[in-house]
Amino acid sequence: MASVQLVKKAVTVPPTVRTLASGVPRAPLIDFRARAAGHGDHAHHHGSAGPRSDAPSKVFGSVFQSPSSGLVAKVRTTAPVTGVFQQRLLHTTPAVRDAPQVPDFTPYEAKDESTNRSLAYLMIGSMGIISASVAQSTVTEFLKTMSASADVLAMAKVEVDINSIPEGKNVIIKWRGKPVFIRHRTQDEIEEARSTDWKSLRDPQPDEDRTKKPDWLVMLGVCTHLGCVPIGEAGDFGGWFCPCHGSHYDISGRIRKGPAPTNLEVPQYEINEAEGKLVIG
Repeated sequence: MASVQLVKKAVTVPPTVRTLASGVPRAPLIDFRARAAGHGDHAHHHGSAGPRSDAPSKVFGSVFQSPSSGLVAKVRTTAPVTGVFQQRLLHTTPAVRDAPQVPDFTPYEAKDESTNRSLAYLMIGSMGIISASVAQSTVTEFLKTMSASADVLAMAKVEVDINSIPEGKNVIIKWRGKPVFIRHRTQDEIEEARSTDWKSLRDPQPDEDRTKKPDWLVMLGVCTHLGCVPIGEAGDFGGWFCPCHGSHYDISGRIRKGPAPTNLEVPQYEINEAEGKLVIG
């Protein structure tokens, strides 16, 4: 019969608790402070220092991020000397999951880079054309709001039937808020206006430059001195006379005497002899 021999072997197991240099185990989470002695025969021993056995434990903690467990709350408690310390882990977030897989768009990529470039040029050109058309429309509408209204345009031109004006007579019409003198001159008035030495006048101007037809004289009826309206067929020269300050104009509307500095203004006009119309403006 075989015999079994037992052999004892000494094994040194490393400590599982950290110790101080003096060999005392280190326990920073446990409060080993002794309770102070009570005063008198009080049953609860309320001391000025140290924890009480009947007082609730003080709890404090912190939250940190764990790479494997997510968000972790670490709670510490100060228990009496005879109590037992526990460390609890509170999970407030689910475990970290892997990121979802990104779809593969390789089948949708262009085979040639020039295809994408052509499409980009087409889109840029289209947007440029659309933007230009919108800008043009905006500017056009803005300019339309600044243009003259229909009633103002109607006053821009005035038509006069010259067949109704007899020879040797004046007609006064209103154009753009100003009076206009229209004179159907006689042959003697034409010869008198053209025989005058116009070079010696204050505002030298020949009669030919003031009329488009010798027998029709068209002028603004506003004195060039202070804007008064002269009287027709009056004055020292048989033309127009301003009674405000004594300016005299001849039969061609040229200043001959008085304070007026220049001749009566001739507006833009056209004569249509076929229809017998005179259009001013």
